[in-house]
Amino acid sequence: MNRSKIIAILTGAISIILAIAYLILVQLLDYRDMKPAPISQFDQSPAIISVFSQIDKINEV
Repeated sequence: MNRSKIIAILTGAISIILAIAYLILVQLLDYRDMKPAPISQFDQSPAIISVFSQIDKINEV
């Protein structure tokens, strides 16, 4: 086989291995028992900050 064909097969195999490893990792992370955050952390009221600035035009003489 040509060298380029061997490299193409090798990179394809590496790509498939990485894809399978990624899917396994996502499944493992998704399998964890996720608990929602405690309500006590959300007792603070949200703050809204608004900033308005205006630049006056300077008339040149």
